[in-house]
Amino acid sequence: MMNRRTLLRSATLLAGGLMLPALPLRAQQAQDAAAPFSFDALIQRAKDMAQAPYEPPMMPDPEIVQQINYQRHGELKFHTATARFSGQPDTGDVKGYPLEFFPLGMYAPKRVRMFVVENGQSSEVHYNPALFDMPADNPARKLPSDAGFAGFRLQEWYTEDDWTKQDWVAFQGASYFRAIGADGQYGLSARGIVINAAIPDGPEEFPDFKEFYIEQQPGGTPDSPVTVHALLDGPSVTGAYRIKMTRGLDRTKGVIMEVEAKVFLREDVERLGLMPMTSMFWFSEYGRDRLIDWRPEVHDSDGLSMWSGTGERIWRPLNNPDATRVAAFGDENPRGFGLSQRDRNFDHYQDGVFYDRRPSLWVEPLAPLGKGAVQLMEIPTDDEINDNIGAFWVPEAPSVKGNSYDLHYRLYWQNTEPFPATNIAQTRATRIGRGGQPGHPRPAGVYHFAVEFDRPEVMKQIPYGVFPDVMVTASNGTVSRTFAEPVPNGNIWRANFDLALEEGQLTDLRMYMALDGKPLTETWLYQFRSDWAFD
Repeated sequence: MMNRRTLLRSATLLAGGLMLPALPLRAQQAQDAAAPFSFDALIQRAKDMAQAPYEPPMMPDPEIVQQINYQRHGELKFHTATARFSGQPDTGDVKGYPLEFFPLGMYAPKRVRMFVVENGQSSEVHYNPALFDMPADNPARKLPSDAGFAGFRLQEWYTEDDWTKQDWVAFQGASYFRAIGADGQYGLSARGIVINAAIPDGPEEFPDFKEFYIEQQPGGTPDSPVTVHALLDGPSVTGAYRIKMTRGLDRTKGVIMEVEAKVFLREDVERLGLMPMTSMFWFSEYGRDRLIDWRPEVHDSDGLSMWSGTGERIWRPLNNPDATRVAAFGDENPRGFGLSQRDRNFDHYQDGVFYDRRPSLWVEPLAPLGKGAVQLMEIPTDDEINDNIGAFWVPEAPSVKGNSYDLHYRLYWQNTEPFPATNIAQTRATRIGRGGQPGHPRPAGVYHFAVEFDRPEVMKQIPYGVFPDVMVTASNGTVSRTFAEPVPNGNIWRANFDLALEEGQLTDLRMYMALDGKPLTETWLYQFRSDWAFD
């Protein structure tokens, strides 16, 4: 969970400083003869593999690959002009979303096979060092000609001036992939699967997408989907995935992916995470020590949003805890969940890496999930380089050897959640400080929570002089001084309460605002421990 940000950040360095190749496109991207391909056949391969012993992926020349560190990997620049589907007149290539490949490196040492699918036929694309601009002293020059690739990305649709400047999706490392949102910025990632994350009896397993089959429609348009088929393999699991990715020229819509997958277990799994995503949360308007960093907030996502099977809307602000923790939110056939970046005010970050532009990611199940839980994993971090947040669906039934799972879901990489409730307000901010009355001595072990809710079309319905009720419960501790107040300059209301909690005690908080007995806001959940604060 925590080892992929450096790898993906290396990938972003490949976007600039491009040089034209000396060799023509087809000479550089050598391919095998075409062979029939179908998703059904890929599923059968995954099923057969689940009955056979696991074979780890090939890792060419580990001693050389380990020399290709973050800096040296960033020197390796793909010759964008040779990309497949660039549609450039002098190549005679099909017009589409140009396809580029990532080279091997310290943080991406496993060879991944790449295939292009055309008219139901697949052809493997082979590694060639001539595809990359390599400085003369770069250790990658010592790699063999069959070293292979580490992953791939797609550039924006070909236009005269900007197609080389921005990629919009990337697959690299284990089963990780990510896309940009409406503001053209990468942030959090999705994963094919999670196996035994944060269990006490052993390390997490990271299955790999070992083969990719990439298909674009001949004569397609920017709204035509790019279809990626992927073969998953790991010690405990195999799987076949079909991911239809839609970008379009209206970039304000972000990226939408429809995923179909068939997963097979070759071993028992203690925690099986389906439809997973992973992100980073260091600190927000809460959780920041005074001198920890110069910026007000640092995070790719600030909360877990859920739409339960019963229709309840839930918001759980993220934590950077003192130890790895997993929270489970039991449900049956949830309508969706996601990790969101709701705070989009640059002044709240003051950072040139644009955390205010990071996409939110929402998963919409397209087939019933049955009983289980959305699980939220939070890992301690003392820097922004680590992905320390995970969210995924865990089925209620035991995940045992021989089980198979049919998945069908949609991923939305956008600024906001795609199905917002229009009749309740959303959480805008969570603030935590010392409890007690201002102007009086502040009692030890008492904490004040101020949670802001915002949606003008909802909050303006509150009659003048009427104050909503703050409905709050705590699994531990004592709640007092509950009251609501309007925030000046807008239809924002703040729910306030104090919490008295013994030192070191953990509590789960649940709160919403109500008017005339009916919910006015989504349900705010939070997990808090007193020694995370400032005593």
